[in-house]
Amino acid sequence: MATFLPITTPEQAVSVVQSGNRVFIHSVAQTPHTLIRALIDRAPQLRDVELCHIHTEGYLPYLEPQYQESFRPNSFFIGANMRKQLNAGIGDYVPVFLSEVPLLFSRKILPIDVALIQVSPPDAHGYCSLGPSVDVSLAAIQSAKYVIAQINPRVPRTHGDGLISVSMLHAAIEVDEPIYEVLPGEISAEDRKIGQYVASLVEDGATLQLGIGGIPNATLAELIHHKGLGIHTEMFSDGVIDLVERGVITGEHKAVLPHRIVSAFVMGSQRVYDFINDNPGVAMKQASYTNDTSIIRRNPKVTAINSAIEVDLTGQVCADTIGTYQYSGVGGQMDFVRGASLSEGGKPIIALPSTTSKGLSKIVPFLKEGAGVTTTRAHVHYIVTEYGIADLYGQNLRQRARALINIAHPDHREDLDRQAHARFGRL
Repeated sequence: MATFLPITTPEQAVSVVQSGNRVFIHSVAQTPHTLIRALIDRAPQLRDVELCHIHTEGYLPYLEPQYQESFRPNSFFIGANMRKQLNAGIGDYVPVFLSEVPLLFSRKILPIDVALIQVSPPDAHGYCSLGPSVDVSLAAIQSAKYVIAQINPRVPRTHGDGLISVSMLHAAIEVDEPIYEVLPGEISAEDRKIGQYVASLVEDGATLQLGIGGIPNATLAELIHHKGLGIHTEMFSDGVIDLVERGVITGEHKAVLPHRIVSAFVMGSQRVYDFINDNPGVAMKQASYTNDTSIIRRNPKVTAINSAIEVDLTGQVCADTIGTYQYSGVGGQMDFVRGASLSEGGKPIIALPSTTSKGLSKIVPFLKEGAGVTTTRAHVHYIVTEYGIADLYGQNLRQRARALINIAHPDHREDLDRQAHARFGRL
């Protein structure tokens, strides 16, 4: 196979972008910042360029007010690096399940003109790796009319679906930049307690889905004595490595790609990027695969661990907005909640602290005005706080209210109880 690389300068590479184009930006740790900066330099020549992506990492200059006429972000997930600007009207958000974002591209609902990506150098056979971020990016690349790559020797070469031939690249630049890192934080006493409750629900031989942050890390830390766990998830971070090294995560009981960790993207420290580099035990797949309910449910005892911003007394879960304030996105929560609930012995879990940083209750009588329902009350099973576990599945509204009040912060239980009585009568 030919291994010719169309190497050029950043300025020349992005010169193909025209006003009115839709441009896809590679996801999460693979955000191609050199290409983004080159595109920003062309702002005076461009108008109404739509920039679409899921979560990205790092500073995004196209969110600055002076570039509004040139660039319009249209995101499928909101991270901290764009939350403030989007809620101020700079950009838009598309509510969509992560599993279905690839369909927006492949079905030409949102056709891609140009894809800006970051890849590893090609191997001897002319294939570059998408590294830690296959997710929706592969579908965007396959659908794009024009693909521009930022080739970086720091990108880990991963196994799975994220290999693309250099023949798919229309232009490429060379960089040598660190992959964006998120270092593991300290686990709070509150998160540790939640992690203990969540871990108590995990059975030996379970297949786990979990993300990044205090609660997932606390949960993983509590699983050191479990046996035969597997991973089928949309993302993972450093926390799984210790369990792999201890022989806790083996994947031996999984039905889908047994003995392999399956994920759509990876985000964490250099340690996790080193872990996935040329590791045949990790299969990086498209989100349309990892988050496909019909695939998830084939694994045994799927235990899906997700978070929430607030949960109302009927079990409605809001995980992506604070009232009308768009905080994150729908993501893959519903994909895995449903997949876990249909799995033999599966357990969908929503884990959250009982209060906000300001002391307000996260167990609420009603979701805030304008809040989005991420997981419906018909889908919800387990809700976990630092005060215990509420199993809502099969429970009526009155029973659900009682169970949720029991795991709310003690300071708020009296008020919740009063409001529940007003709504449901005697509990």
